[in-house]
Amino acid sequence: MTTQALRQPSPIAIESRALVPGPAAITGLLIVLAAWYLNAVISWRQAALFVVGAWAGVVLYHAAFGFTSAWRVFIADRRGAGLRAQMLMLAVTCVVFFPLLASGTFMGQPLRGSVSPIGVGVAAGAFIFGVGMQLGGGCASGTLFSVGGGSTRMLITLFFFIIGSVIGTAHMGWWTALPAWAATSIVTKWGAWPALAASLALFGAIAWITMAAERSRHGQLIEGSPALSEPPRTIGGRWRVEGRWLTGPWPLVAGAIGLAVVNIATLTIGGRPWGVTSAFALWGAKWFAALGIDVASWSYWTAPAQANALKSSVLMDVTSVMDFGIILGALLAAILAGRFAPAWKVSGRSLAAAVIGGLLLGYGARIAYGCNIGAYFSGIASGSLHGWLWLVAAFLGNIAGTSLRPMFDLNVEKTRTAC
Repeated sequence: MTTQALRQPSPIAIESRALVPGPAAITGLLIVLAAWYLNAVISWRQAALFVVGAWAGVVLYHAAFGFTSAWRVFIADRRGAGLRAQMLMLAVTCVVFFPLLASGTFMGQPLRGSVSPIGVGVAAGAFIFGVGMQLGGGCASGTLFSVGGGSTRMLITLFFFIIGSVIGTAHMGWWTALPAWAATSIVTKWGAWPALAASLALFGAIAWITMAAERSRHGQLIEGSPALSEPPRTIGGRWRVEGRWLTGPWPLVAGAIGLAVVNIATLTIGGRPWGVTSAFALWGAKWFAALGIDVASWSYWTAPAQANALKSSVLMDVTSVMDFGIILGALLAAILAGRFAPAWKVSGRSLAAAVIGGLLLGYGARIAYGCNIGAYFSGIASGSLHGWLWLVAAFLGNIAGTSLRPMFDLNVEKTRTAC
């Protein structure tokens, strides 16, 4: 997520944003056809969740809503717009999640939260994941939307993200045997409304800390993306689009609310919160199995749910279907923005960082019971204490990862000030 200086919209080179309706229409048609197929062959819920995933891809791309760069900019330069947007996202989601999870059902659909044990594995995995975020150049959702948006470097990160995820499943038995407290949800312990009040207070406190830190360093706050008031423009002389909702960029507030809607829709349609990285482990395990490696005998894959997923088509897996949707949604958004232009040149050090970062991301996500979406976003939105532990440990990992970036010729952004 990029941080704009002093509330001024960045100038946009019209030539670089030429929008061609044909590819956008083809991508949109592909999304519609995929949803139709899933509805016909599997269920309307699977089709609906695929569309929700596509919407997530659009939101992530148009709002440039990343977790990695938001944390890096705060660590390096105390600019906190991205972190404040994350607190807004969590607050909106919790307001809806907590009462629903307390009730246990929604329109006949049983609901369960993302609640996991609190232990050494979560802390270690989140820290490893945090380092990987900064070296790989993205988080779980960020990797997917960047791939959909045409980033060839992130294709490398994604490949090794998948490999690291499978390696993590091979070691899960060792990590789960380490000391841990039982999975705990404050919604279950305290009730929906006291848990919500405590959570909102924490979100507000974190937002206040970012504002205090930013004012202390820079004297004023700046927004994380241009306002919606930028006048309409002609894109490449081919297609006049009034406003910014179709072509982006969107303000961070819109991204925060859009992702809250994604998670709420996932819970109410699928019966559980949004996740991303379990699909990577599944894809990688299928690759390993195709190469003759007996992953089915690993303890992680002997659990009934995982064993069934390993035997079934990936289209039966909700997380996989939503991930495919994110990629296609981001592709559509990139085409609409006129920014889909893959660059195949990657420096040696950047390539090394993508490989190392991808492995760390995959391994860390598995042993921590999730990533920035499944553990942090969905965990905290479910009232799970492991989500808060994940946040602290991952932030520390991001501090370490940010310090390592210059070794790999990766930038550490700093925003301009009035001086």
